[in-house]
Amino acid sequence: MSTLTDRVNTLGSHLRAQYGQRVHKLTVSAGFICPNMDGTKGRGGCSFCNNASFAPQGQDGGAVRRQLDEGRAVVARRTGARLHLAYFQAYTNTYAEITRLKALYDAALEQPGVVGLSIGTRPDCVPDEVLDLLVSYQEQGHTLWLELGLQSAFDETLARVNRGHGFAEYQDAVRRARGRGLAVCTHLIIGLPGETPWHQRETLARVLNEGTDGLKLHPLHVVRGTRLSRQWRAGEYRPWTLNEYVNTAVDMIEMTPPEVVFHRLTATARKPLLLAPDWCGSKWTVINAIEQELTRRGTRQGARPLHSDSHLPGTQESC
Repeated sequence: MSTLTDRVNTLGSHLRAQYGQRVHKLTVSAGFICPNMDGTKGRGGCSFCNNASFAPQGQDGGAVRRQLDEGRAVVARRTGARLHLAYFQAYTNTYAEITRLKALYDAALEQPGVVGLSIGTRPDCVPDEVLDLLVSYQEQGHTLWLELGLQSAFDETLARVNRGHGFAEYQDAVRRARGRGLAVCTHLIIGLPGETPWHQRETLARVLNEGTDGLKLHPLHVVRGTRLSRQWRAGEYRPWTLNEYVNTAVDMIEMTPPEVVFHRLTATARKPLLLAPDWCGSKWTVINAIEQELTRRGTRQGARPLHSDSHLPGTQESC
């Protein structure tokens, strides 16, 4: 019987092939802020972001080391993994002075078993000096992933959710990063207000055209303390069903070339933060449903590649 990794090029299998053993991501919160909240790009943040949790703490290298120590201990008990990527996840992890960034990244890479970094950020917050710093780590033999939160390739959608940047900033960031040999992972949210499965496939087509090396797929959560939650309560936004999400995610997997690495196929939130949809509270419910749909179709990643005319303007399907 086939497994998900037989049908999808996952980050876990990609890293195992690279290192010959399991490599586990350890999440680090380094107290970064976001230019879409502090007034540089905007205020209030994205409509789906829980701003109540926005509490930058200005953490230093010591805090990074403590988090990695704690994470390493948990992973050792659960999976036995001895190698790790330090994942700077919360908010915009390139949005600081270069000296502070270097100190934090150095602190992570100095820890036992940490073989590389995944840096989550916005496409409008990756100046050349930051990219050059990341390249310097790669040249030292570390694995580097630059994770860009795009969410949608449609500027009208990005404006609707108050994202604070457009697709052009993403194109520029990818060009400069990949031009330096850095691997880029692109975050996409399925189910944004006003979007249909056609928008998701078109976004994927545009992202693949730019040459992304990895993808993260997320269902849109409605969580407390957000503008989206108020829209949901007012009946102005309908969350996607599990079936809608799974079918769209599998469509996108089929269209993605086999060499692109899927870092994630879903994401979760927990109650009482999560308001809707309920299925976003269970990671394995979604993962199992995606695997089952892949099996039902008898398909896999790259089985239905995009054609040159499949995402031209005017080809939107009724949904």
